[in-house]
Amino acid sequence: MDYPIKTVCVVGLGYIGLPTAATLASRGIEVLGVDINPRVVEAVNAGQTYFSEPDLDMLLRAATTLRKLRATAQPEPADAFVIAVPTPFREDRSPNLDFIDLAADAIAPVLVSGNVVILESTSPVGTTERLADRLARLRPDLRFPPTRHAEPLDVHVAHCPERVLPGRMVRELIENDRIIGGLTEACAEHAEAVYRVFLQGKVFRTDAATAELVKLVENASRDVNIAFANELSLICDQLGLNVWHVIELANRHPRVSILQPGPGVGGHCIAVDPWFIVSSAPERTRLIRTAREVNDGKPKFVVSQIRERAERFKRPVVACLGLTYKPDVDDTRESPAIAIASQLACAGQDRILVADPNLTGLPEELAAMPNVSFCETLEAVRQADIVALLVAHSPFRKIPREELMRRVVIDATGLTHQHA
Repeated sequence: MDYPIKTVCVVGLGYIGLPTAATLASRGIEVLGVDINPRVVEAVNAGQTYFSEPDLDMLLRAATTLRKLRATAQPEPADAFVIAVPTPFREDRSPNLDFIDLAADAIAPVLVSGNVVILESTSPVGTTERLADRLARLRPDLRFPPTRHAEPLDVHVAHCPERVLPGRMVRELIENDRIIGGLTEACAEHAEAVYRVFLQGKVFRTDAATAELVKLVENASRDVNIAFANELSLICDQLGLNVWHVIELANRHPRVSILQPGPGVGGHCIAVDPWFIVSSAPERTRLIRTAREVNDGKPKFVVSQIRERAERFKRPVVACLGLTYKPDVDDTRESPAIAIASQLACAGQDRILVADPNLTGLPEELAAMPNVSFCETLEAVRQADIVALLVAHSPFRKIPREELMRRVVIDATGLTHQHA
């Protein structure tokens, strides 16, 4: 069936919402971007990105110049609504769906018959149905799924989780396959019409709950595999072996593909999403929970390594190289490197120098600490007694080997192994 899409309202102009809005606009769709942060609204209307992502700045400038994309603080009527707001967890690691609720409250007054509402935010199983129920309570004059009444529905609701990689978002939005989970088959069909505007990858339709779990499973699977590598790094440390060499040789087996260990796991997905599965089935998720605990505990282990080496210095200077959650991006969400630098700084005895070529300064949680300074990479290395390699940014590969050999090096990234 053909469902013409001429206007789309994207709620949440973050790391997923903004590339999605710009991509839709580049295909001639009239796009309204909605965000509660006035600085984001101002930047988008000026055609300026506020985070680093290849090709996004060009796409955004074109979209705003051609007046296909504009930003505002309040939703307006549209054919389709895409909700791409954060879904963090609370202190007890239970899902926090407040932002989805706020998005539902914001779009409800402008919904009309014929609309489709798509939830892109990564969510626990049952959230899409919860969203539809909330909209139905707010707009009793419209028919939402699930309904006891016969079709057609007035408003269709579906879940289409994002599955893009920071640093490749613009390309992967277009090329990657998409899972579309509708609360009814017609809901999935209406949602697919939105993505067909720009999608080159395949579409796989399913029910909303399956789509929700698929996204969580993708990230939990990677988290479990990273946890194996991180636990292996702890074992090798105790045995006095080089974990990078062990993994390199083990991966020579044709059916073995061990991932690389690191200082922990960060980002808005892998560090968060497994807890959504745990919250849905707490008695059945021993492996997933343990993997999260292993990865969450790795920063503390790295700190203990640094503190142990620092005991040989009277007033040690520690250079922390890298603050983002992964190499060659400027995204610091849930970054284990920040957790490590913060724990070192809180001890109060060390002078901490921080270098990150993808950032222009210290994040808020470190900027307030008097013993933490932001430096250029080589300056930080040359002043340091201990160098902690926390993120494998490409520029760090160019650090002269002789500079590192003069210092105590704690390598949580494997960069020095690659140098060897």
